[in-house]
Formats: sequence, C-alpha cells, structure tokens
Amino acid sequence: MSLKEQITEDMKNAMRAKDAERLGTIRLLLSAMKQKEVDERIELDDVAVIAIVDKLIKQRKDSIAAFEQAARQDLADKEKAEMVVLVGYLPARMSAQEVATEVKAIVTELGAKGPGDMGKVMGAVKARLAGKADMGEVSAAVKAALTA
Repeated sequence: MSLKEQITEDMKNAMRAKDAERLGTIRLLLSAMKQKEVDERIELDDVAVIAIVDKLIKQRKDSIAAFEQAARQDLADKEKAEMVVLVGYLPARMSAQEVATEVKAIVTELGAKGPGDMGKVMGAVKARLAGKADMGEVSAAVKAALTA
C-alpha cells in the first residue's frame, strides 16, 4: 500500500472514529497533496508525499515558535497536535552520525574539495537521503564535511 493510499485510509478511519482533530490534519495533508498534483500535473509517489509532509511539519514548527513567542499556548498546542499526526507519516529518520557518514561517502564519491562544491554535493545528497533525514541537519553535515 502506497503512502498516499495509507493516508486516505487513515482519513476514513478518523471519520468513523469521529476524531475531529486527526481528521482535520489528514484533510490538510490530502489537500496539500492534491494541490501539488494539480499544479504540476503529476501523480505523487511516496518520496513526493514525504516531501510534502516534511514541508507541513516545518510550517508547524515555525508556527509553534511564533505562537509561543506571542504567548498563545492554545494555538501552539493545536499546532503540536497536528505535527504529531504528520510525523506518523514519515519513515524512520537517520541519526546525526548516520547522516554524517553518508555525507562523507557522497563527498568522496563526487571528489568534492571545498565549499564551492556544496551545490553539487547537496543535489546528490538530496536524491539519496530524501525523506530519510532532516535537510537542515544534512546541510550542516555537508558544510562540515566540505570545510574539514
């Protein structure tokens, strides 16, 4: 079962269980997926769905920070609940050590020498680690590997 099918099934289950918060979050995710399919005239695969989930989680993190700074704990709690549902659709994440090891291997494969090769390395890393690791962490690991 593809991730897209799993999300649709989860929506149906949330409807049956009358779980309004979970249902709202899943509908938000399905809406973002449908928008991407319509905009780009493509059928989403699991990697593309994971990228959308990552984007929505990043938005939730930014919103939580803003709401907590504005002392709106009620809204921050709502965003945190949505984030918990979204995280459930991500595959197991790589540890920082695994990311660093993988980045060093890619740098060696490409023969990258310094910070000027960052774009080339990031392109290869994104292709290999998409959905498996946080891209912020990956970017830091690439910078560290190229400046070492």
